[in-house]
Amino acid sequence: MRKAFGIVILALLSLLAAGFLQAASDAPPPWAYGFASAADGAANPPAAPAAPATPPAPVDATPKQVPGSSASFPLAQIRDAFGPADWFPGDHPQMPDVVAHGRRPDVRACSLCHYPNGKGRPENAGVAGLPYDYFVQTMNDFKTGARKSADSRKANTNVMIAIAKGMSDEEVKAAATYFGSMKWTPWIKVVEAATVPKTRIAGGMFLRMEGNEKEPIGDRIIETPEDTERTEVLRDPRSGFIAYAPMGSIKKGETLVTTGGGGRTTACAVCHGTDLKGLGPVPGIVGRSPSYTVRQLSDMQRGTRKGVWAELMKPVVANLSNQEMLAIAAYTASRVP
Repeated sequence: MRKAFGIVILALLSLLAAGFLQAASDAPPPWAYGFASAADGAANPPAAPAAPATPPAPVDATPKQVPGSSASFPLAQIRDAFGPADWFPGDHPQMPDVVAHGRRPDVRACSLCHYPNGKGRPENAGVAGLPYDYFVQTMNDFKTGARKSADSRKANTNVMIAIAKGMSDEEVKAAATYFGSMKWTPWIKVVEAATVPKTRIAGGMFLRMEGNEKEPIGDRIIETPEDTERTEVLRDPRSGFIAYAPMGSIKKGETLVTTGGGGRTTACAVCHGTDLKGLGPVPGIVGRSPSYTVRQLSDMQRGTRKGVWAELMKPVVANLSNQEMLAIAAYTASRVP
C-alpha cells in the first residue's frame, strides 16, 4: 500500500510541475459556506442601525430530552462549550478530556460542534473515521495558518484556528486517536429535487421554515436537519440530515468521480481507494456532508487551504467549476459508507 501511495504522490506532483493549475474563475459558492448570497456589496447591503437594547430573555432551565435517551439536560448544559450534554454515552468510546470538556479559555470541547460520535454538522465537519495522520496534519495546518476559508465570513473557521492553536500536541493526538477509532456510518440522505423547502440560515446551517413553501433549488445543495429542533436546539447526535441536490447531479458526479470526466479532474479512487473509503492517510469521502466537501474543494482550488494534502489536491480541483464540485459532492454523499 505504501508503494502504491508513493506512486500516487509522484504522479500528482508531476501534474503540478507540468503547470496543470489554472486560476479559478468562479467565486466560492455561498451555499456551501452557509450563506444565501455571495460576499459583495450588492448581495450584502449595509446593516440597518441596531435596535435599542432589550433585556436578555430568562434562561430556560427546564430539563430537555431526546428520543431514545434516558438523560435530561437544560439548554445551558446542552450548549456548554466546556462540558456539553452527552445524550448517548453508549454510542462511543470513553471521551478524552479535550473531547468531553476542552480546556479554558480557548479550547472548546470537540464534542460541542462535532458531537461525541464525531458525526458533526454541515457547518463544521464530520471527523469520525478520519485517519490519525490526516487528523493531526489538519490540526497543524489550522495552527500554522495553512488552512483558512475562501469565504472570510465563515466565522467558525476562525474559531477552529483558535482552538487548534490552544491545543497541546498530546491533546491533538488524543482527539485523533479517539475520532479515528470510530467508523463513519450513514448520516445524510441525498434527494434530487427541482424545488426545496424554503429555509432560513442560523449559524451557517440551513433550517426549514414553518409551513410548506418551496423554492427552486438552483445551483445549490441545501443540506438541512431531518428534525430542526433535535438538531438546532437539542444537538441530538442521532438526528441526521437531508441534502437536496439538483436533478441529475448524482449521475454527473458519478462520471467525474469514477472517470475524471474526460480530463476535467482525476478519478477519486486513485487516492481515496476503490471504494472511496480512504487509503492510508487519505480520508474516506463517501457519505460525508456535501456542503463540507464543496467547501474543501473550493478552499483548495483558491489556495486558502494549503498544506501537504491540499498541495496534492490542487491539480485535481484546478479545472472544476462550482457546478462540477456540486455534482461530485452530491455523488459522494449519496454513497453508503
